[in-house]
Amino acid sequence: MNTVTPAIQNLARRLIALEAARIPSDGLGGAAVRACEKLRVPLARLAGVAGFRSLLARAVALATAEVPWLDSVQVRPDGALEGFDAAGRQPGAVLGGEAGTAVVAHLLGLLVTFIGDPLTLALVRDAWPDAPVDETERRAEGQL
Repeated sequence: MNTVTPAIQNLARRLIALEAARIPSDGLGGAAVRACEKLRVPLARLAGVAGFRSLLARAVALATAEVPWLDSVQVRPDGALEGFDAAGRQPGAVLGGEAGTAVVAHLLGLLVTFIGDPLTLALVRDAWPDAPVDETERRAEGQL
C-alpha cells in the first residue's frame, strides 16, 4: 500500500526545505530529522510517544523499500531517529533529499491514512505555523 501521493511528497520537500533554511550547515539529512522531530510534539499529544514511535518506525520501514541504506536507521524508544547521518555515509548512499523526503512523506502519508487530510494538515500547521500549508490544500483540492 503506497500512501504517498505527489502532493504529500511536495509537502514533505517543502517542510524539509523550511528546516534546511533554518540551519543550512546541517544539510537535508539533518533537516529531515528535524522535520520528524517537529512533528513529534503534536503527534505525541494525539497518539502518545509510543504511537508516534510506531508511526515513525513504520515510515522508516516503508522508506527503506525506496532507499535501501536507511535499513540501519532506528527509532529510539523516545521517538528520535538514530543513525540517519551514519547510514548516509555508507557506500552508495545518497544523503539528503531522497531519503529524508521518503521518511517524512511516508510519515505524512500514514497520518493521512489514519486520521485524514484535515487533521494531518492541522498537525503540520501546529508544527510549522508559518508554513504555506494552505497553498497545498488549494492545489490538491482538499486532498494531500
